[in-house]
Amino acid sequence: MSKAPRTPSAIDALADEWVNTLCEIEPILATYIGRNEANDRYGDLSPEGFDRNAEAVRQTLAALDALEPVDAIDEVTKTDLGAELRLAQELHEAQWHLRDLNVIASSAQDIRQVYDLMPTATTEDWSVIATRLGAVPDALRGYTATLREGIARGIVPARRQVTEVATQIARYSADDGFFASFAAEATPSEGQLPASLARDLADASNAARVAYDELREFLSKELAPAASENDAVGRDLYALHSRRFLGATIDLDETYEWGREELQRMIAEQTAIANEILPGATVEEAVAHLEQDASRKLVGTDALQKWMQETSDRAVRELGETHFDIPEEIRTLECMIAPTKEGGIYYTGPTDDFSRPGRMWWSVPEGVTEFDTWRELTTVYHEGIPGITCRSARRCTTAPSSTPGAVFSPAPPGTPRAGPCTPSVSWSSSATWTTPPTGSACSTGSGCVPPVSCSTSASTSARRGSTARECGTMTMRLHS
Repeated sequence: MSKAPRTPSAIDALADEWVNTLCEIEPILATYIGRNEANDRYGDLSPEGFDRNAEAVRQTLAALDALEPVDAIDEVTKTDLGAELRLAQELHEAQWHLRDLNVIASSAQDIRQVYDLMPTATTEDWSVIATRLGAVPDALRGYTATLREGIARGIVPARRQVTEVATQIARYSADDGFFASFAAEATPSEGQLPASLARDLADASNAARVAYDELREFLSKELAPAASENDAVGRDLYALHSRRFLGATIDLDETYEWGREELQRMIAEQTAIANEILPGATVEEAVAHLEQDASRKLVGTDALQKWMQETSDRAVRELGETHFDIPEEIRTLECMIAPTKEGGIYYTGPTDDFSRPGRMWWSVPEGVTEFDTWRELTTVYHEGIPGITCRSARRCTTAPSSTPGAVFSPAPPGTPRAGPCTPSVSWSSSATWTTPPTGSACSTGSGCVPPVSCSTSASTSARRGSTARECGTMTMRLHS
């Protein structure tokens, strides 16, 4: 006899309503989780907008605290949602939003990146895109006002982050950059766009380019001179973001000591492997030897994308037979070449209903045309199976259908977070390129745990994820 379905509780209803609220105030997040009703707009990124969001958090937390759980599911939901809301309060009180700019996952990137996940099959889809493109200037003006308020209060990001974001923006707004190309290449799955819509897209794209150029000017002329020379954010903010990513409180000092121990172990392992590849060789000599091996090279992004997909599909198939029980819903992982040229590799999760699968994106730098498979293999595993896909997409298959607000997946600092399929972003540039891009959080001399430890798989302990990701993703080092 089948078990009777669970009756949704008052806590379930509040959790559902909180997700609805988040989709209203953070439309980018709504797009990520497949709530397409918000695809035509952005949230209010001004100081006043952040204050209103904080008030919504306060009201929801007060309502949650007044409710009593009726069963074990309610206990989990109340505990998790309450922790999430309290952390949001603490981050707002710490005025994090006034300095929230970085090279990986801040509004400077999110406003652009959301278009990678929007539907484009129909004329109606492109009409929605044109409307959202038209909202870019207001969104960036609000963001600029918030960062300017940070300058006034002496709460600013690191100068290295500011200057690199300004460089990124120049690529976004160039004549051959993202916005110009996106509008020029717009086409539905069948037929052509109406001429009027094509003009709207071109006009909105141009307005977005101008708005991004205005942000770049603000960053270069106002924020960079006021920005901090110090990359570190200090222990208090670091601890908040550690909790935000992990969903747990860890011993930061013990984690760093573990990371240093791991570094020594990895150096020893690298040295031994180098000797296997080329007897008597150093690591650098073994790398140079492998780079001369034409059989391990790919030429062009088409070849890279094909190899990524084949490698990912093979990992899903073989590991699904031997190591993991991989739900059918997450066995589809699309490997994509990103429309930007930033040098990073990242993952975006599936929508709640899996109508859009998880995707692995490779943002190939300008001028890079050759890729070494021996160097890139673990990156594909990290971003897909058995790495982030197992960790992030798996949550989508385990979230109770009656309580979509009850499961909150860890995401890196700066990533919108709400429901079970919150996107998980990763930056693997230093695992991919011999020398990380300028501005990369793990670049040489940054003082963080080295990039060789920047990997997280389904079986990885909480402290490994802490050490690797908190170091590599956001330049949030423990010691000021």
